[in-house]
Amino acid sequence: MPNTARKAISNDIIAASDLNPLKAARETRGYTIEELSLTCGLAVGEIVDIEDGKDADPAKLRRIASALQVPEEELIGMPAAENRLVQQ
Repeated sequence: MPNTARKAISNDIIAASDLNPLKAARETRGYTIEELSLTCGLAVGEIVDIEDGKDADPAKLRRIASALQVPEEELIGMPAAENRLVQQ
């Protein structure tokens, strides 16, 4: 786990960023997609799809929020592509 992952994340950093909230949180914590994949147990492609707005499965977002140590609400409330959840 990167040393920067232990730093508290500021909601202001995420809100001020033009990035997807997940990508902003991940980058602020110092994780690559590959490192986050290993930490939360999701495939790299699943994380990429979430960051691209193609998937917003709440179970996956909870796992990522836990790995990044951010409140679930920060990620679960983020919009998916076309403001809809992708059903699996």
